[in-house]
Amino acid sequence: MEKIKAKKKFGQNFLKDDTVLSMIIQSMPNNNNHIVEIGPGLGDLTKNLVKCKDVTAYEVDTDLFAILKTKFAIPIDNGSLTLIHADVLESWTKQKSLHNSKYDLIANLPYYIATNIILRAFEDASCEHIIVMVQKEVAEKFSASEGNKEFSALGVISKLCSVESKILFDVPPESFDPPPKVTSSILYIKKDMSKTMDKNFNSFLKACFQQPRKKLSKNISSIVPKETISSLFEELEISDNIRPHELSASLYSQIYTKAIIDGRKQNSTE
Repeated sequence: MEKIKAKKKFGQNFLKDDTVLSMIIQSMPNNNNHIVEIGPGLGDLTKNLVKCKDVTAYEVDTDLFAILKTKFAIPIDNGSLTLIHADVLESWTKQKSLHNSKYDLIANLPYYIATNIILRAFEDASCEHIIVMVQKEVAEKFSASEGNKEFSALGVISKLCSVESKILFDVPPESFDPPPKVTSSILYIKKDMSKTMDKNFNSFLKACFQQPRKKLSKNISSIVPKETISSLFEELEISDNIRPHELSASLYSQIYTKAIIDGRKQNSTE
């Protein structure tokens, strides 16, 4: 391994386990999609990805970018690897997509921005599959179903915007250098390409899960009048005692549509 120290500010933990790398490659969908990698690090996953398909890799670290540019000079020269020195979240702000054609996001994500990256991938109309290494706790939130204690706003978004969301396997700390203090997981998401994510819906969900142990009706009352909540819960046959993690994603969508979207339409006509 190159003599370079992992930088905490970039959340760097270099994946060194060949077995895990092989399992990630095996989990890739059989399609013609381009591959986007975020945070290639020292390129251990990258070298496996470029053997399969064309890859665009985003690396924010100047030192690592220089190493990768030298290490992958041949695939960069022949066009099978496009290496971009940039903060990927800033790139998403400047452009709506990380690639101009359909792509799959495959990466070992820095823990501190993993959730934001996955949410941005949901917004990116060109991204079809998400296969990412994240902290196990984050993977559980995106793959959870109603009734599970891990079910949160992230689970609702994942259920509504994907065809499938699951944890493929866990990865122990010793698979990395330096080893993180937590277990990681490979999260697999196949997006529903007919769905788009509404940022206003995300804000609505934050209010719903603001106090997870409180009654859902209590949380929603911060943004929706109590009489509207009572009427909606009765119409949708939702118990007033229900907690946020107990309600299905489809019912969250219905409440949002009826209480927020329809409410705005009504106000605009008055």
